[in-house]
Amino acid sequence: MSCPICGEAVVQKHRPFCSGRCADRDLAKWLNGSYAIASNDPEDIENALEEAERAKRAPPIQ
Repeated sequence: MSCPICGEAVVQKHRPFCSGRCADRDLAKWLNGSYAIASNDPEDIENALEEAERAKRAPPIQ
């Protein structure tokens, strides 16, 4: 089995990755939305626009 990030051999301690670094890179992709699936559903687009407008009006976090 090979690491899904870099293709190196998997290390049992970090399975399914080869290292903690690749595991962290995968986590970062999840957290920043790189693995998100785009939607063309008009309702999803409308909800995203409404959420963006709410975020603009919200007071800044301190």
